[in-house]
Amino acid sequence: MAASQVVRKAINIPPTVRALPSGLPNAPRLNLSARVPSDGHDHSHGPALRSDAPSRFTGGAKPTAVGLVYKTVFTPPATTLYHQRHLHTSIVTKDASEVPDFSAYRPRSDSSNRALSYFMVGSLGVLSASAAKSTLTGFLETMAASADVLALAKTEVELASIPEGKNVIIKWRGKPVFIRHRTPDEIEEARTVDWKSLRDPQSDDDRVKNPEWLVMLGVCTHLGCVPIGESGDYGGWFCPCHGSHYDISGRIRKGPAPLNLEVPPYELKEADGKLTIG
Repeated sequence: MAASQVVRKAINIPPTVRALPSGLPNAPRLNLSARVPSDGHDHSHGPALRSDAPSRFTGGAKPTAVGLVYKTVFTPPATTLYHQRHLHTSIVTKDASEVPDFSAYRPRSDSSNRALSYFMVGSLGVLSASAAKSTLTGFLETMAASADVLALAKTEVELASIPEGKNVIIKWRGKPVFIRHRTPDEIEEARTVDWKSLRDPQSDDDRVKNPEWLVMLGVCTHLGCVPIGESGDYGGWFCPCHGSHYDISGRIRKGPAPLNLEVPPYELKEADGKLTIG
């Protein structure tokens, strides 16, 4: 009978598949949950091999019908494979320190650059002033009087319609205006009064532009009442509210009123025969 010899040799098998971080091989088509089939001779001696746990290097020999067979189980260590990839491009590689040349855009001299700066600042100042003027003008126009108010700013009166020795009352800016065509006697009476001794000293010549025409606001200087013409102790105007008496020149002579009747701005156009108030 021939003798049999068992030869044991350790072999390092290189890994053929990638391993997961847990150490298990990355095999999508391999069922790792299946258990190792039993050969009927282990009799539960020692723990069986598990597919979900890495095995250690083991080996052993056993007789079979064809002779003595050596069985080896080896689990390679977990390894991580890295593959370096290179990026290919057709762009020309430039040095990072290289910058464009702006020398053509720089000023030739400091004086030319200063002149340009002054021009830009001056232009901006002119534009800003123009814009501010337009804005301010538009704002002030909104505060101006309307067309109907401007229409009442001036009032014209035909002098031929007022007979001598009579009064006419017209409305100007919402206030009554007295216009009297005085006679020569009334003019002489107004001039002979010692106006320096009056409560509100004022001569007759200072109150009229033409002695024949007397123009006054018909508002009492006491509390704003409207005096009555051709009445009172001095033949002028009388305020019945508090008893103020005015003479033929509209000067206060008696009563609580402190001032003479106000003379509004007016223009006498004798050539045209018109009186413009305002």
